[in-house]
Amino acid sequence: MTRPHSHPFIPYTPPRLPIEDGLDHGRAFHRLLDERRSVRWFSPDPVPREAIELAVQAANTAPSGAHQQPWRFVATQNPELKRRIRAAAEEEERRFYHEREIPDWHAALARLETDADKEFLEVAPWLVIAFAQKQQDGKKTYYTNESVGIACGFFIAALHSMGLATLTHTPNPMTFLTDLLGREGERPYILFPIGYPADDCEVPDLHRKPLTEALTFADGLA
Repeated sequence: MTRPHSHPFIPYTPPRLPIEDGLDHGRAFHRLLDERRSVRWFSPDPVPREAIELAVQAANTAPSGAHQQPWRFVATQNPELKRRIRAAAEEEERRFYHEREIPDWHAALARLETDADKEFLEVAPWLVIAFAQKQQDGKKTYYTNESVGIACGFFIAALHSMGLATLTHTPNPMTFLTDLLGREGERPYILFPIGYPADDCEVPDLHRKPLTEALTFADGLA
């Protein structure tokens, strides 16, 4: 069938897997991601630049509002820049933990045993900051937060597939990243420390929401 278009379109004919093969792929993908954990103890062992490039290439496959792809990933392994990012992040974190009256949020974080010390920002061999672009070439982007969030999810999955670990670090506010990295007009979205888990790495003993709580089939009208 040929449809009329006012803009360029191309055929899309991905291979259709047999049902059991497709389910096997889905099960394998779930097993892979079910092993993923956020990490705060990193090895300083080097991570090749190509791994960062591949993860961003994966992020670039994410859907986005009007296909505007309103993100920019900024990567650094410069020790001095990492030190300055850590210092600025810890300044904001000290305010969060010791000055801001948000008891419910503090209580929710208690089982993670986090604090204002962010040593991992210097130990992890790479820091990658995802920035959201509210405008491109002077024009507004649409569904920006949703689009960048999906891209970051793809980015995390790609890192995990290569045996790398990360953490979605979001000190609030994060405007210091805009200044330190010269990203005027872009909003810091997530700060990712990236590396291999340390040999003595530990993670909280947490359990993911079961499928029965995450999925509802709506089989009829309300």
